[in-house]
Amino acid sequence: MRLTARVLISHGRVARRMGLGPESRINMLRNILTGLVRHERIETTRARADEVRFYAEKLIDYAKKGDTNKKSMEMADFWLTEKDLIPKLFKVLAPRFEHQSHGYTLMARLPNRENLDRAAMAVLEYKGNPFPPLYPVKRNSELNLVNQLLKGYREERAQLSTKITDS
Repeated sequence: MRLTARVLISHGRVARRMGLGPESRINMLRNILTGLVRHERIETTRARADEVRFYAEKLIDYAKKGDTNKKSMEMADFWLTEKDLIPKLFKVLAPRFEHQSHGYTLMARLPNRENLDRAAMAVLEYKGNPFPPLYPVKRNSELNLVNQLLKGYREERAQLSTKITDS
């Protein structure tokens, strides 16, 4: 494969091309973000999920400032198309992430869609939602043979080092 100059030059494009134009792209992002706030977990294409993730994190950052802040209310009013979700944003989601500075969302890859387009899919969710976790819980591997041997070795080494320091 030959690397051409076309790949290296961005021509001023900052965002992915989605929809029919810039207005269509913003409306699509607003609708996906509204669905994310309502359901706290959505399934969409990987490109859209990756794009919405930034705005979902910013919306929580603004919501943490409180519903009395003018800028946070403007952002919530703009990005949420269903206005009944604004109280949920300020009273449920913002307090959940009050002691967290970033990383409010989690994105998991799904297999490609089976229909004609074979689009790469993903699940985007807010952390701490009431649904079962996407990733399996890690097992406690304390009782594995290797870990038991390592634990015994560490204890033996600690006893040996205390004997050396005492004498």
